[in-house]
Amino acid sequence: MEKLPKRRKKKDNPYTLLIENSNYYVLFKDGRFILHKIKISKEIFEAFNSFELDDKKIMNEFDRHIEHYELTEESIYKNSSQNELNVEKQVIKKSEYETLKKAINELPIIQRERVKKYFFENKTYDEIAKEECVNKSSIKRAIDNGLENISKKLQD
Repeated sequence: MEKLPKRRKKKDNPYTLLIENSNYYVLFKDGRFILHKIKISKEIFEAFNSFELDDKKIMNEFDRHIEHYELTEESIYKNSSQNELNVEKQVIKKSEYETLKKAINELPIIQRERVKKYFFENKTYDEIAKEECVNKSSIKRAIDNGLENISKKLQD
């Protein structure tokens, strides 16, 4: 029994398509919720399949491109002012990111590498210690000192 991939369907689409032993079927429940399985020709199966794909395409386009609520002057203004704030926030965020990146790159090489491994590669103190053949406390101390140095540079 080979069902087609599960598709999102409109609520008014009660059937399911099925291919079984090279035969084509449509499954549906009647008004008394009794499941029916009817054999159909390949041409009819392909027509049903095409209708389903068209429905899916229309639903996806609706979801992506069409407003789902009535626009008012107030909602348009609110959306436009939020966009301005978002741009402002993005600029600030990028500036903070650049400052942080610069502070990390100004660390001594050992601190910088250990901070990067810990925060960006998500390695534990133990993993870094094993990788560098040093004890765990050395790793922790280097990362703590690195964070302290970064904090000082960000405060300046």
